[in-house]
Amino acid sequence: MLAAERKMRIVEYVRQHRVASVADLAVEFEVHEATIRRDLAELEQEGHLKRTHGGVIVEQMTHNEPSFNERSNVRLDEKIRIGKMAASLVEDGEHIIIDSGTTTLQIAKNLVHRSNLTVVTNDINVAAELRDAPGVKVTVTGGELYPSSYMLNGMFTDQVLRSIHVSKVFLGTPAIHPKYGLTHPEAQLVLAKQGMINAAQEVIVVADVSKVGKLSLHTVAPNSAIHTLITGNEIPEYEKKLFQDSGVNVLLV
Repeated sequence: MLAAERKMRIVEYVRQHRVASVADLAVEFEVHEATIRRDLAELEQEGHLKRTHGGVIVEQMTHNEPSFNERSNVRLDEKIRIGKMAASLVEDGEHIIIDSGTTTLQIAKNLVHRSNLTVVTNDINVAAELRDAPGVKVTVTGGELYPSSYMLNGMFTDQVLRSIHVSKVFLGTPAIHPKYGLTHPEAQLVLAKQGMINAAQEVIVVADVSKVGKLSLHTVAPNSAIHTLITGNEIPEYEKKLFQDSGVNVLLV
């Protein structure tokens, strides 16, 4: 078994059993305990699991969101794949919203050659990526600039979002759960995301697998408000089915 496949199965095993010891995992996957410890260290760094003394547990809670620079190169290959898939769902002539984030930025990178497209965004990086795209009209929401993420948020942002109607919104998130839906650690960011959802006919969430199965303090929206989740193919099959059972279309890249 290749290391990448073993790590994926370790995540699935721990999520199903909630907790596991190094010894249990070594027996289950027929490898040395040193190999399991190395796998667990990598999985913890990627945000999938949390190591304990002698074992590992599922790390479900997301307590904060790192800065843009800290997030930008994490799981970058997966984010690039997600961005390409998401952009393929956009039709020329549409009005869309692109939320702030490192994954949503990859969507913008794949829209620069599109025609007759209107993009509303609360992200300075997204707007800058599309500034020279001749077929894309960009509307920036305005609001208070968050230097750590290049995001705009606040009263002006919320006012703009309440006044528009688009066909699709592409939402980024630090946490999406098959039971509890979209959640966020920062209360002041919830209203803007809810405004984007309310403005769109179709809600598409883009999230690498480290965000999937995570839960945070504040509810943004239930899964019934989400049409599609685009994530990496490393997601465990049982978790994919849980999202599908809640009515969410899951696209894997």
